[in-house]
Amino acid sequence: LPDGIVLWTRLAPEPLAGGGMPMVAVEVDWEIASDARMRRIVRRGSELARPELGHSVHAEVDGLEPGREYWYRFRVGRERSPVGRTRTAPAPGAPLARLRFGTCGCSNYESGHFTALRHLASEHLDFVFHSGDYIYEYRADGGRYGKVREHLGDEIYSLVDYRNRYAQYKRDPDLIAAHAAAPYIVTWDDHEISNNWAAEADERNTPPEVFLLRRAAAFQAYYEHMPLRRGAFPGGPGMTLHREFRFGDLVDLAALDTRQYRSPQACHHRRRRGCEGLGEAGRTMLGGAQERWLDTRLDRSGARWKVIAQQVPIFGGGSNGAVGMNPHLLDQWPGYPAARERLLGGIAKRGIENVVFLSGDVHMHWGAGVPRDLAEPDGPAVAVEFTNTSISSGGDGRDVAPWWEAIRGDCPHVGYHGARRGYVVCEVTRDAWRTDFMTVDRVETPGGVLSRGGRVVVERGRAVTHAA
Repeated sequence: LPDGIVLWTRLAPEPLAGGGMPMVAVEVDWEIASDARMRRIVRRGSELARPELGHSVHAEVDGLEPGREYWYRFRVGRERSPVGRTRTAPAPGAPLARLRFGTCGCSNYESGHFTALRHLASEHLDFVFHSGDYIYEYRADGGRYGKVREHLGDEIYSLVDYRNRYAQYKRDPDLIAAHAAAPYIVTWDDHEISNNWAAEADERNTPPEVFLLRRAAAFQAYYEHMPLRRGAFPGGPGMTLHREFRFGDLVDLAALDTRQYRSPQACHHRRRRGCEGLGEAGRTMLGGAQERWLDTRLDRSGARWKVIAQQVPIFGGGSNGAVGMNPHLLDQWPGYPAARERLLGGIAKRGIENVVFLSGDVHMHWGAGVPRDLAEPDGPAVAVEFTNTSISSGGDGRDVAPWWEAIRGDCPHVGYHGARRGYVVCEVTRDAWRTDFMTVDRVETPGGVLSRGGRVVVERGRAVTHAA
């Protein structure tokens, strides 16, 4: 926020065995300074690390100056944390000439090293948007993406299971470096809970009342391990994750939750001809309340750029006519055509310009215009979308997906595609949006070399991507 930030840590002397803390609340002191050496302390306070929340700490600090860097650390007794860097948002509506941020997601511990996060940490960004799949729930050697490193334990179901899995990921030095370098705006996708989950259903047809037990444990663990405010505190089986961020008069960003309220995927991911229910008008990706919340914010936004930061792609590359046969597309916006039309149709009818979608999930870089009609992929675009590839999921990857050449003629709205691992850096100015698709040449072995796979530019007032 313009006047504050959430500082996060967790006390866990035995992180891979439930934490190892005594079952008592422990006071944790925090300090914020205006310099990296922590000599000019501007705010300090303390929070209780409670056993009910895995001894995690969420310090909601206020009283800071807008649009500037700060540094912070924690202390418990003689233990002192490393110093981290953070930043406040500019004041809402204040003139802002430039914003530079990153997007990333899909970090499977087993299928590769988090080398891209080490490079991300050196970008000196205003913030990072994480599009989901922060952890993966599979057992050791789940076999889905290959094995470079090994998950500890079986597939995760209980609160302690999820805590241990987060702890294993958060011990990774590249992930530590990335969090210490910039504030994060986070949302979940599916693997923080269970693959391809939707509302009260998983892909295994588990009875809803049973799946909700697992979901509640996963929700609590997610809150415990993310820099989230009290407004996201898990209540019963649910958790409010959609929220708004404003960066001066330049960018309004709505972070969405496309999992908790969505209708089940059509066809239950079975490959078959026909797909009953796919086109039903009532099917939703966001749920009615979140749809109305987003519509209101799009209508009221006076910012130059309106950003919709969420999990799964909406542009629909190569999907027209094939959605019902593709189990992966059924999990994305093209698998919810009525919901997609409500959102894009509303943007088009109300003449809302400069809308940018951010997404992840598919382990590929995409930079594309978003056509309103999936049946007309060469039709006019009403927004643009930038999809970040994975940090490690899928292993090393390749320059392009093997089917790209077969569909590229049907996708004139695509400005860039790549299938290596990496992240995205967006630089936003008043009249243009520049996206750099950063890639590493390998993740299955350490030491991956960073390069820019491509660059796409969008001019204000035009929903068209240009390779640069």
